[in-house]
Amino acid sequence: LSNAHPDFFNLFTHRIIRIGGIGDDEFADLFMQFVTDTMILNVKNLVENEFSDFQNTEKQINKAFKYFQYHFPEKELPTVYVYISGFNQSVVTAENIIGISLDKYLGKDCSYYQQLSTAPQYKIQNMHKAKLVSDVAYAWGITEFEETNQATNLMGNIIHHGKLMYFVDAMLPTTPDSLKIGYSTSQIGFCKNNEAKMWGYLVEKKMLFSTNRMDIIRYINDGPTTSGFPAESPARAGVWIGWQIVRQYMQKHPEITLAELMKNSDYQQILNDSEYFPE
Repeated sequence: LSNAHPDFFNLFTHRIIRIGGIGDDEFADLFMQFVTDTMILNVKNLVENEFSDFQNTEKQINKAFKYFQYHFPEKELPTVYVYISGFNQSVVTAENIIGISLDKYLGKDCSYYQQLSTAPQYKIQNMHKAKLVSDVAYAWGITEFEETNQATNLMGNIIHHGKLMYFVDAMLPTTPDSLKIGYSTSQIGFCKNNEAKMWGYLVEKKMLFSTNRMDIIRYINDGPTTSGFPAESPARAGVWIGWQIVRQYMQKHPEITLAELMKNSDYQQILNDSEYFPE
């Protein structure tokens, strides 16, 4: 992992010159508009204040990838870059590269977030620096293991995403579940208290084998809540259930390595062998 650069804005400038469309006739003008824009300059100051001491975050990222290297010694570690994106995607990945938009982690009270049409309140709640490392871990899991996703129904999708959350567990073993999945304490409490009811609903309504895209989105995608469940339920409740299935599967089969789990796309087998039946 690369060391965090002390001047985040200059780091952004350096990287965009190298990887941007520098051959484009309009590139120079567009680039100068960006780096001299009043809002971007204000955001630069906010980023530098919020991340004036980046060492703790950097240590967390390095520690997470030490766990990754332990479980996957044959894989190359990525280089991590931080930058100002103009409130674009929080974490971007490419081959052996991770980019983190620090302007997406300025805290829920950041005035700019209230003006973003792409940042509803349920997203803003997780736009703080304590969430940064778990976002990086999850994004890296998607990058490394998306090709193993052969899910065609809801059951496969919830277990695949449960595997990604278990991957985050492995990279961040001491991080609270609330930060890993982006739930509040009350939302975690709802899931724990209603786990059996949620699972029973999916079984009773024969949702697990549904291949309907909207059914899958309803239980997997982010949002203010999970449609079909009570209003106080968090979004992505299907991901949370899949996480518990995979955790129970791995608890019952300690001989299975993380690498073996991530390669396994037999979702029915994982469910059966987990003996998952919440009460």
